[in-house]
Parts: sequence; C-alpha cells; structure tokens
Amino acid sequence: MTDRELMEQIMREVRDTRSEMAAVKKEVRDTRLTLENETNKNIQTIAEEHYDLTRKLDEALKVENEKERLLIRVTHLENELRKLKERIEDIA
Repeated sequence: MTDRELMEQIMREVRDTRSEMAAVKKEVRDTRLTLENETNKNIQTIAEEHYDLTRKLDEALKVENEKERLLIRVTHLENELRKLKERIEDIA
C-alpha cells in the first residue's frame, strides 16, 4: 500500500469516526432533551400529586380522629345520662 492510499484510508476512517461521533452526539442531545422536557416534568408532577395525596390523607385522618373523640364523648355522656336516670328513678 502506498503512502497516498494509506493517507486516503486514514482520512476515510477519520470521516467515518466523525460521522459516528455526530450521530452519538445527536443521540445524547435527544436523550438529554427527553430527560429535561419529559422525565423531569413527569417526576415533578408525580411529586406534586404525592404531596396532595399526603395532605388529603392528613386531613382525612384529622376528621377520623375527631370522629373517634366525639364517639368517646357521646358514650361518656350516654353513661352519665343513664346514671342520672337511675338516680331520678331512685328518688321518685
């Protein structure tokens, strides 16, 4: 192989390598754009929804706790009323 042929082969390989590098750069750029424009936004949306669900659960638990306290109080008042009725019956 002559020097000229060797040089031409090297130049072809360099062009092919550059072309492959350009394709890889484009693929990396497309992947980065997908991450920035889609994946990151989707993660943010999911995080916001998770926060909303957590807040709603906290609110639901507050209501449930208040309901339990009221049931305890009603039970206590019913017992007190029963005792008062028994005392009134004893007096009458």
